[in-house]
Amino acid sequence: MNSPTANTTKQRPILFAALIGLIAVSFWLILRFVLWFNVGPAQTGFAPSIAALGLGAWFDTWTLAYLITPFLILSTLLPNRWRVSKASHIIRWTLAWVIAFSLLFGVISEFIFWQEFTTRFNFIAVDYLIYTNEVIGNIRESYPVPLIMAGIGLFSLVLVLVLRKYFRFSDAPRTYKQRFAILAVAMILPTLSYNVANIDQAQATNNAYANELSGNGLFTLAAAMRRNELDYDKFYQTMDQNKADETLASLGVTRTPLTNITRHIMKANFTEKEEIGPFTRRPKNVVLISVESLSAEYLGAYGSKDNLTPNLDKIAAQGLKFENLFATGTRTVRGLDALSLGAPPIPGQAIVHRPNNDHLATVGEFMEAKGYQTYFIYGGYGYFDNMNAYFRGNDYKVIDRTDFNADEIAAENVWGVADESLFNHTLKTLDQSFAKNQPFFAHVMTTSNHRPFTFPEGRVDMPQGNRDGAVKYTDYALGKFIEDAKTKPWFKDTLFVIVADHCASVAGKTKLPVAKYHIPLIFYAPDMLAAGTYKRMASQIDIAPTLIDLVGVKGDDTFFGQSLFKAQNTPARAFISNYQELGYYKDNTLIVLSPKQKAEAFKIDPVTLDAEKTDMNQQLLDEAIAYYQTASREFKKGALKEFPPKTVVALK
Repeated sequence: MNSPTANTTKQRPILFAALIGLIAVSFWLILRFVLWFNVGPAQTGFAPSIAALGLGAWFDTWTLAYLITPFLILSTLLPNRWRVSKASHIIRWTLAWVIAFSLLFGVISEFIFWQEFTTRFNFIAVDYLIYTNEVIGNIRESYPVPLIMAGIGLFSLVLVLVLRKYFRFSDAPRTYKQRFAILAVAMILPTLSYNVANIDQAQATNNAYANELSGNGLFTLAAAMRRNELDYDKFYQTMDQNKADETLASLGVTRTPLTNITRHIMKANFTEKEEIGPFTRRPKNVVLISVESLSAEYLGAYGSKDNLTPNLDKIAAQGLKFENLFATGTRTVRGLDALSLGAPPIPGQAIVHRPNNDHLATVGEFMEAKGYQTYFIYGGYGYFDNMNAYFRGNDYKVIDRTDFNADEIAAENVWGVADESLFNHTLKTLDQSFAKNQPFFAHVMTTSNHRPFTFPEGRVDMPQGNRDGAVKYTDYALGKFIEDAKTKPWFKDTLFVIVADHCASVAGKTKLPVAKYHIPLIFYAPDMLAAGTYKRMASQIDIAPTLIDLVGVKGDDTFFGQSLFKAQNTPARAFISNYQELGYYKDNTLIVLSPKQKAEAFKIDPVTLDAEKTDMNQQLLDEAIAYYQTASREFKKGALKEFPPKTVVALK
């Protein structure tokens, strides 16, 4: 290694913070171009791409302001005698390697994250920092991690050695005046960054791809940590609550007070003469299967030509297929919110994640009060995403990975047991309930259609490790489950509901691309439900009230969702969202509510579901605000709670 005082014609003096800045900005710029080409320049367009590059430089600069501040502070504390020492130079070059390694690791991680979500780091990444076991396990099973880490380390080392040929760290002595100036800069930079740079500035174009490209992963991650929970009244457009209630009432959402419902659940008696839609009689049992990441576009029943879902296509042909159902969100927890609680998604974290989410007006609470054995059955570890705590707190009996014996598991990965093992265990559980002469409601959550996309060998004619193979395996497991269930004495009295928790991808040119929220829904009960098609648009939140209505449990009007077989005289609409944007889709128009009280309207092509910005429709805007504002406020004040404490004791 060169002497710290060596000064050759090749080497130029450089501050340590400047070297780190050079490495960071270079990595971030290269990543932005890689992501741009990954999406495809045609998807972003020329003008949005230029805007993305300009805004990218803006966010990179202010992220760098945070990044170099600690090193500027350390520089003011380093004594002059240490600055010229050989040990100091060795430590600084070693530290440069560590930082280069860390920055490159972040770049690779962001590229992998982009492959899954087509976004910069966001609130999902925040959750992944919490559930490190599953996430790290998923990465290890999906990618050659040791090889990647070795490559990152080697590249970083080569980079530092090359830089060392051309640069040397400045070892000029520092006066107190210089140290004070550097310290002042270290204080000013993050303060200035905090006040002039805001993640909302990334929404500069009408192209969602370009807006994501303009971001900086570290900056967006920090923003997501701050905004993981968004107070509706603080960030979104509001209206007088009395007007909101009147608006909802005009849409058929009256929301009967819960105390009036809970006093009568046990006494409610329904007759076969009452309206039960296309059913010839009421189902005694319900099995609700939420399938991981199953976009409608994968199913032949919804137009796919890839033959990935022969079993589901057969089930759809023999059951009631819902043509136009839309997921409320982009993650499993959003689907679980909608399917259990029947409420529009509230901004920030899903309700499954939040405190005070016990004894809500969920399907499980209502059915348990009527005497049903209610289950949440999951092939993974239910502490992930707080699923166990949420469902236990809402009167479901939770069965997860810890309840499976080794001889029951055909295969497993970090997310859980193979779907066929999940379904086999479900059959045993339902047999036990039937043996006790107790009706059951089971919410079953699959995992196999999730990266790393592994499953038992020999089940399907497609390789592991890709989504198409995982979709076909999940279809195999579902088909086998239905065939096995047909041999059970409880089959003829059971309604099977197959729905996705969310789509496989939500990437699109707009913030909320409607087509990316289109999911399958199939009602299957051949003994009591004729084959058919339900063409009216519906939302994931409509499934909960429909199910309790079908089995004859009082309370379907407690939900924000509509009981689908009673909803013909109310307007069709759907709710779609990410953690920040809230969408209301009705009459071929999408209203999008965003933070900073922003609202936009898009005209939706009824065939392609493509979006084009349009003038605001005040009536639809009022309806969107009424739904989202009321749902957020009622959860916050506890109005979504099911039983007052004394009533719980009395009923049980």
